[in-house]
Amino acid sequence: MHSASYNVVRTHTTIPKVGMSIRNSRFFNRSSKPQVIVTPLDVSHIQATIICSQRHGLQIRTRSGGHDYEGLSYVAEVPFVILDLFNLQQITVDVENRTAWVQAGATLGELYYTISQKSKTLGFPAGMSIRNSRFFNRSSKPQVIVTPLDVSHIQATIICSQRHGLQIRTRSGGHDYEGLSYVAEVPFVILDLFNLQQITVDVENRTAWVQAGATLGELYYTISQKSKTLGFPAGVCATVGTGGHFSGGGYGFLMRKYGLAADNIIDAHIIDVNGNLLDREAMGEDLFWAIRGGGGASFGVIVAWKIKLVPVPSTVTVFNVARTLEENATEIIQKWQLVANKMDERIFIRVDVKKANSSEHGKQTIQANFVSMFQGGVEELIPLMQKSLPELGLDKKDCTETSWIGSVVFANAVLVGSAVNEAPEVLLNRTRFRPGINKAKSDYVRKPIPVEGLQGLWRLLYEVPDGELQFAPYGGRMDEISDSEISFAHRSGYIFHIHYVIVWEEEGDEAAQRYMNWIRKVYKYMEPYVSNSPRAAYVNYRDLDIGVNNNGYTSYHQASIWGVKYFGNNFRRLATVKTKVDPHNFFKNEQSIPTLSADEEN
Repeated sequence: MHSASYNVVRTHTTIPKVGMSIRNSRFFNRSSKPQVIVTPLDVSHIQATIICSQRHGLQIRTRSGGHDYEGLSYVAEVPFVILDLFNLQQITVDVENRTAWVQAGATLGELYYTISQKSKTLGFPAGMSIRNSRFFNRSSKPQVIVTPLDVSHIQATIICSQRHGLQIRTRSGGHDYEGLSYVAEVPFVILDLFNLQQITVDVENRTAWVQAGATLGELYYTISQKSKTLGFPAGVCATVGTGGHFSGGGYGFLMRKYGLAADNIIDAHIIDVNGNLLDREAMGEDLFWAIRGGGGASFGVIVAWKIKLVPVPSTVTVFNVARTLEENATEIIQKWQLVANKMDERIFIRVDVKKANSSEHGKQTIQANFVSMFQGGVEELIPLMQKSLPELGLDKKDCTETSWIGSVVFANAVLVGSAVNEAPEVLLNRTRFRPGINKAKSDYVRKPIPVEGLQGLWRLLYEVPDGELQFAPYGGRMDEISDSEISFAHRSGYIFHIHYVIVWEEEGDEAAQRYMNWIRKVYKYMEPYVSNSPRAAYVNYRDLDIGVNNNGYTSYHQASIWGVKYFGNNFRRLATVKTKVDPHNFFKNEQSIPTLSADEEN
């Protein structure tokens, strides 16, 4: 993967979408044409076509959407008939039974749209979908969805979008909590990198190239197929795309030992506003610094990352221990706050807190799950836990020894609520995580939250069916890296990070407002207990409540309302880089890095 292998394409041609068109123009010159193209209106036309074709010795090529990469649905080297199902587009949705009948000529877009008109809490896992159904009702739809097969398609999209005054929203995995990768209030194009999934692992040099459309699960699985002693420090949700995740930082269970995903990026390919494909040398160190933690969508379209793989032991130990309030969960969390960032850097213990049923006749309580990965065996882990967190009462029977890839499957299973002993191939499932309607926020903690503060937080959790808190520990390598080494700024001095999430299934604006108000109330309640001046936030847990840009020009001062929360003292440098590489602010969204005016630059 070298810059020299790509050409900048600045012109494009379009094929009218009337009747049948050839999706791949590579097949325009095929000499063998169909004897006839049949566009059936009902089943009897198909039946007649099958019988007649057999009688006359003709092959049938059946075409639904025509996206066959080799054109087998519309070309052949023998006498043939095209059976084009274009007219068979009927879709019938049964909300009560959660099923639908879909005729074979319907497109994915038509299916998604029809489902959304019937229900806001049902979907279907195929192709590109909206990860957060809170955004199904956005009135502004993309002018077009581009699913590039190579770099030239991205370059052409950037140039054409500028000519026609369209914004670009780049989608890698689609996990943006505010939907900024697939919705907008202005005319826009979705650049969906779904097809750019190539991963090349170099075991000898402990590196890998990862295209931005690949998911974390695909990356982890590919590494594990090449080596049992190499891994990569990134998130636990397998369906998250590497394009956005890496550019915002990238937390994971290896962060205390090796830092963030962004800390382990050594090169990248990005296409800038002029359609140029740049590697690290060509883009320069300022832009390379910016896209590691500052979010890539403000600066261009990231095509691929070169990452540094890290050594992992052959044996890794995991556990998921649940404790309710009746089992002293509050006291254990209080102690966890004192030690989690000081423990052996090979230990990562995340605390997930939510409402649950107690053993007392279905009475509701608060339950904390201590979810952990230790880079070593159980015999070494138990003494370390007894020394640092004996209050948890960890026993060997609570632990499972596995491989690194086994620990990844375990962590993902805890997240999605599935069996923890599944085969690694489960990481390749792109539709596994379906969080429904949701809203998230984030915070950083410098001092332990007192018991009364935690108890007030538990009372708030009782108010909703499905609110959850995740406490992720800092310390180790996170304390050692300077807050200006890359553009991710939240480093030394933090004990842990908080991820607040509310998920709901009720439809309608009233329900949405109720749950949104709840998470905002939690956020307000936590103000005395978290960082301040600024109150830090994590850009990968996008939150438009903390501030948004104007539709038109937004000054650096205005954007600083939200920008310093995400990026601290790095926000000014990010704006300087933005002004240099995208001076007319083409790559923009509700929370994109602003350009500096002439006065602001001085």
